[in-house]
This record gives sequence, structure tokens and C-alpha cells, in this order.
Amino acid sequence: MLVHDTVGTARSQTEIDQIRLSLQARYDELTAEYDQAVLQSQVLRLVEVGDTAGDDQADSGTKTAERDTAQSLLRTILDRRAQYEHALGRLAEGTYGWCEGCSAAIPVERLEIFPSATTCVTCKQTRERRAA
Repeated sequence: MLVHDTVGTARSQTEIDQIRLSLQARYDELTAEYDQAVLQSQVLRLVEVGDTAGDDQADSGTKTAERDTAQSLLRTILDRRAQYEHALGRLAEGTYGWCEGCSAAIPVERLEIFPSATTCVTCKQTRERRAA
């Protein structure tokens, strides 16, 4: 299988394998982060359940804020992990490195900084303006 790079030349199987290993390694790191965050969240809940005696509104509010922060972290990690999973799928399909918006090649520099990128900078900016 060959994947084209940003100047239209085909990537070698060795390059594809290196990209896959890099994406998979980051995916695995995010999975470990998620597992650790879930464990911390469970510990936080256990402490909360066992330590409610004498709580006032401030204590209750602090616990709610901590719980919300933990849930937000879990969602963020899952979102990032899904991005890497999507990038791995695109690599397997042979579409990794090509913009999902305009089909132009995504610059190598962008992929080095953000390996799970699925759009070129122009399409990303357009999407962000529309969302704002």
C-alpha cells in the first residue's frame, strides 16, 4: 500500500509503518491516561461518599467542581483518543495526510505537530469560523 505525501509522491511502506507506530503509540498513551483518570475519578467518588459528614455548601460546591473537572478530563482524553483512532483508520484506507474538506495534501509540518489532523489549515479555520 502506498500513501501519497504532500508533494504527490508515494510514501514507502517503511514510512507508513513509522507513521502507524507513532499514531499507535500516542493512542496507547492516551488509553493509559484514560485508565489512570478513571481510577482517580473512582477514588475521588469513594472519598466523597465516605466524607460527607459536616459538609457545608462550600464543601459540596468544591466536590461538585472536582467531579466536573474529572469528567471533563475523561471526555477530553476520549476525544483525543478517538482522533488518533480515526487517523489510524485513515492510514489503513490510504487517505491519511489528505484534507477531508478539500482533498488537498495536509502539509507534513502540520502532521508533525498534530499527527491526527484531518484537515488543512484553511479548512480548519473555515470550520472554526462557522462554529463561532
